[in-house]
Amino acid sequence: MQILGLPILLRQNKKVLSGSLTQSLFPFVKTLAYQFRSEPFVLSSGKESNYYFDCKRVTMNPESLHLTAKAFRDELIPQSGISIPQAVGGLTLGSDPIAYALSLSYWEIDKKVYPLVVRKEEKDHGTSRLVESGMDFPKATKVLVLEDTTTTGSSSLKAVQALRNLGLQVDTCLAIMDREEGAKEALLNEDVNLFSLFAASDFIR
Repeated sequence: MQILGLPILLRQNKKVLSGSLTQSLFPFVKTLAYQFRSEPFVLSSGKESNYYFDCKRVTMNPESLHLTAKAFRDELIPQSGISIPQAVGGLTLGSDPIAYALSLSYWEIDKKVYPLVVRKEEKDHGTSRLVESGMDFPKATKVLVLEDTTTTGSSSLKAVQALRNLGLQVDTCLAIMDREEGAKEALLNEDVNLFSLFAASDFIR
């Protein structure tokens, strides 16, 4: 396995703080998500790293989850030139709380955006669905794929493929944290643009 990363010092990046909501979210990521230890973490990609961003600790905190949804809705999505989607979601588990919170956040401004969940495997009972949502989407429905933390992009790509197999339109992925280890390039190879609130380099001196 490849070992990535050295001890890093957290800092506030002026680019990160360009939006007031993102600025408010920054200390939550800094104090809740970031971890460093001498014994490497094993990432979902199979790589090892001395630093780890556990963004589930951000999305399972009501205050920071609310901030995340509003930062996506009011800053990252419009500033990236993305139109309001018809549905949002990704591969379970990391994307699930973001999808629910973002859907509710749009509902607060009278916009209906459906959350969805992409299972890692099809159900072996009932409807045997791979993608769960509150409605059956017509083909070409625009979906934003969500991630909490992306490293190589493999989880996002799995979600993209599952959604495209249903005839849905997927060309954008949003993440809280981009570790900058190949996800952007891997997604772009599949005609998917990646935008994130933060990147690992925002926390590295």
